[in-house]
Amino acid sequence: MSEKIMPLDGIRVIDFTQVMLGPCATQMLGDFGADVIKIERPGAGDLSRGFYGERTEEALNNAVFASLNRNKRSIEIDTKSETGRQQVLDLVKTADIVVDNFRAGVMDRLGFGYDALSKLNPRIICASGTGFGSSGPYAHKGGQDVLAQAMTGVMEKTQDPSIPKSIYPTTLCDYSAGMHLVQGVLAALLMRDKTGKGQKVEVSLYDSMIAMQMQEAAQWSKHREVLNWAAMPLTGVFDTTDGAIVIVGAFKANPLQDICSALEIDDLSPDYPTLDVQRRHKPFLQQRFREAIAGNTSAYWLERLEAQDLLCAPVRSLGDALADPQTMINGMLHAIDHPVLGEITLAGSPVHLSDAPLVVRHVPPKLGEHTEEVLQELAALLSNEAAE
Repeated sequence: MSEKIMPLDGIRVIDFTQVMLGPCATQMLGDFGADVIKIERPGAGDLSRGFYGERTEEALNNAVFASLNRNKRSIEIDTKSETGRQQVLDLVKTADIVVDNFRAGVMDRLGFGYDALSKLNPRIICASGTGFGSSGPYAHKGGQDVLAQAMTGVMEKTQDPSIPKSIYPTTLCDYSAGMHLVQGVLAALLMRDKTGKGQKVEVSLYDSMIAMQMQEAAQWSKHREVLNWAAMPLTGVFDTTDGAIVIVGAFKANPLQDICSALEIDDLSPDYPTLDVQRRHKPFLQQRFREAIAGNTSAYWLERLEAQDLLCAPVRSLGDALADPQTMINGMLHAIDHPVLGEITLAGSPVHLSDAPLVVRHVPPKLGEHTEEVLQELAALLSNEAAE
């Protein structure tokens, strides 16, 4: 049986990324079939390898690093040495894409910026993920997920004004920017097919979070009104006798009436008929919901709410979600046998292609695991080119 064709077969990626924004992007390129060569600092590697602050082999191959680096090959190169710099430049001659997520200007200072690399390889695509962009007052700042949450208005909004502002506990900025970086790379590859030339692709945590708030930005620009979906009057999280549920009272002709029916309380909709009125009386409405829901189980209320075709769900732990049959049916878990960590289960790709399902061709690599292999391949390629 012939090997499955993957969308990015034959595409080589030189990967300077570390931590999350860049690695989640290059991992997806690897999942699509690209040959991703991860450039790592000798003896240290990607900052995620130091997640536990230890230098043991298991610590250097920890679960956090593993989650972001399948389908890649790792080589150790000292990019500050003349030999290492030349090795990178030789790799670029054979590559299609160079990806980094350093601060703005770092790749130029290393001699690996787009202007320099495109002279070596006019077809090269240089993709960069930064914190705030390559120019402007914040270009010099180190990019980090929490900073992007704070500086773009994401952290400022809460479900209720009485709730203290806090850090969103999942790295939504890193992941969003990483996926935008993948989109940019794929678009640049399509454009290269038309023009024969590569180009520069840039994304930032800051821009990704502004873009994520497209509805909120339009509402603010037009009406100077803060659009906060979590603060809608008929939406909330409510404790039950054995857990908690969430209700989203929207997308129905009279959601308040339906909620009252499901919760077995008097219909409040005649006294609170419009969204504006419901907003002004949100504390009262939510308290009535809370009192009713506290008296029975999550399963009881979910059954009644769903009978009214209301949007509702249980509030679960990550462990519960990973154990759910839906997660397995969707192909979102991939167990691998790692040479250091042993068996570990990784989250799969959320993009499902019918003719190119995710295949783990390379388990997350040990530091420098493929250095000799890649450099031998490089020497052979350069030798063949010289002979021609």
